[in-house]
Amino acid sequence: MTLADHVLTYAAFQRATGLAFREQERLLASFARHAEARGERCVRVETCLDWASQSASPQKKQQRLHLVCGLAAYLHAEDERHEVPHRDALGRQRYHRPPPRLLSLEQICQVMDAALDLPPAGSITPVTFHYLIGLVAATGLRRAEATGLRLDDATADGLQIRHAKGRKQRLVPLHGSVRTALNRYLQIRWQCGSPSDRLFVLAGGRPVQPDYLSHTFVRLARQIGLRGGPGEPGPRLHDLRHSFATRALETAVSGGRAKTSRHLLALSTYLGHANATDTYWYLEATPVLLNQVSAATERLHAGRGNDD
Repeated sequence: MTLADHVLTYAAFQRATGLAFREQERLLASFARHAEARGERCVRVETCLDWASQSASPQKKQQRLHLVCGLAAYLHAEDERHEVPHRDALGRQRYHRPPPRLLSLEQICQVMDAALDLPPAGSITPVTFHYLIGLVAATGLRRAEATGLRLDDATADGLQIRHAKGRKQRLVPLHGSVRTALNRYLQIRWQCGSPSDRLFVLAGGRPVQPDYLSHTFVRLARQIGLRGGPGEPGPRLHDLRHSFATRALETAVSGGRAKTSRHLLALSTYLGHANATDTYWYLEATPVLLNQVSAATERLHAGRGNDD
């Protein structure tokens, strides 16, 4: 088997575990072409380092190396001729979760309004981005979940998320105002006459791709002054999910201490988190929530309550 064949087998193995593994497979295919151009049929440490080092940033180099290390270890288990690089050969990767940049309801409305001016004027494209950004903000959906929605996923009980992270499925109930807005978009969507079964489409009937949605959001945020120029930090599309989760928890905490733990579990399920600890992170994401948690902890230690 060639290295390209091995990559296909490894990608199939990863997908069987529940991973999408699309971008990873594309990168590993690039590695296979790089190695085969050198006349190699087995993984070599030197080639791995050379391929990984082609990325521009240290973080990308380390990510590439870690990816090819996984392939090498998988192949080495069956054939010791495949060499396994040290994962830290290009430096130790340190992941720092970027702090959420929470958007106010007014700022979200500004982005949605700016979307209505997107080209081509008079087409469904600006309307699609207007309602799609609004849906992400109102439900906390991941970008791939929102863009992957199909027409029959909009049910009377809510949105059926069929291809969530880890290939899980869940039902997302909708607030009445969100359902009304979605119905307005659907009326426009049906008039568009697109042959696609995707819920959100662009001019010409093309479905919205996740990357294009993210890039469009950043462009709109810059346009209205929420972000600086290229390379400068600022709100991302994913911050709409952060904003939704944080507002939901702020409402729960202010509504009564006894509701908080139950609300956390419900929010974790609603967001599709694989682990509740992913939801607990939002308790320390903003000073408001952190202060409320600190106050609850002080009450607990003072013996004034143990139901938070």
